[in-house]
This record gives sequence, structure tokens and C-alpha cells, in this order.
Amino acid sequence: MGETAQKLRMVFDAIKTTRGVYLFDEIDALASSRGNENDIGEARRVLNSFLQFLDEDTGPSIIIATTNLPELLDRAVLRRFDLVLSYDLPNGDAIEKAMRRRLHGFDVSAINWGQIAGYAGGLSTADVIAAAEDAARRAVILDSGAVETSAVVASLERRRSLQGIGTDKHGSRSAPLHTERDRKSVPVRSKNRRIVKTSK
Repeated sequence: MGETAQKLRMVFDAIKTTRGVYLFDEIDALASSRGNENDIGEARRVLNSFLQFLDEDTGPSIIIATTNLPELLDRAVLRRFDLVLSYDLPNGDAIEKAMRRRLHGFDVSAINWGQIAGYAGGLSTADVIAAAEDAARRAVILDSGAVETSAVVASLERRRSLQGIGTDKHGSRSAPLHTERDRKSVPVRSKNRRIVKTSK
């Protein structure tokens, strides 16, 4: 607090002078709605500075922003991005593909991918990959070159159990992280140079 706007100015000075792709991850931390009941003056000043810097940007760079919480974003930010991309939760084919990549080198011939897709439904790609890595670690610990369906299911359930941990923006216990199949992407700005990706 107190230094964010100044550091943003440094970033945008670099954007103007050094051609590149600049990613603002978790953009909701900078650009949450000004009507938010938890809004404080400093956060509003940071958002206003961010909007101003976006308006002034005429450099050759690409600006990308991402969020998992698009509902928190101030609409003024979305208007400043030329393109908004949405990413859905993975389907059965995507789940299998992601897991096979992470389990490369292990024998996965006994895995029932249909069953895995059922257990993984509603989880993000990141959760699916983390579950595959968890199953792989456990196979290494057990000195096994094969990964069984039951091991992957157990790893997926461990990932799912994490969804009940944490608090929401009001300090209450959070709802599951991924209860909907649709994930929305956050907007990206660019005058053909700015992009926002959001997911929910």
C-alpha cells in the first residue's frame, strides 16, 4: 500500500520503451470493482492509476491480464481490453491428455480413463495436473513403474478436498473453487495488443 501506483508507473514506463509481452496475473488484486463493500481508498487510487496507465499506453507491447474471479473486476478495466478469452474446465479427453503427459514414463495401461474423467469432473486443468503429479510421486515412493486407477482417483479426491479450504472475499468459508463446468476468462487489452483471460 502506498507504493503500488508508483511501481505500476515503472512497469508502464517499461511497457512503453521495451517491447515485450507483459502479464498481469491475478488482475483482480489491482482492478477489483470500486463498488466493492471492502473497497478502501488506496485500492481505488491504484485502480484509477491502472486505468490511466492503460489509457496512456501507446507502446509496441502486448498487455495480458488473467483472473479466476472475473466477477470482482471493475467494468472499466474490461472496456480497456480489446479481447476477452474464456477457458472452460477440461472435458474427458482433455483430462486424459493432461494426465498422460504428466505420467509419461509410467505404465498407465491399467488406468480406466472414463472413471478418471468422472472423478475429475469440475476440477481445473491445474488440479488435474497436480493430481497426476501426486499419483506419480506416490508411485515412485512405492518403487512402482505403474500407476493404477485407484491411485489417480485418490489423488483427485485430495485435490478436491482443498476446495473447501480458505475464505472468500468477505472472510467467510469459501465455497468449492470449481462448482461450475463453465470457466470464464479474463479480458486482455491490446488495440490488437491487449488481452484478458478470465476463468471461473
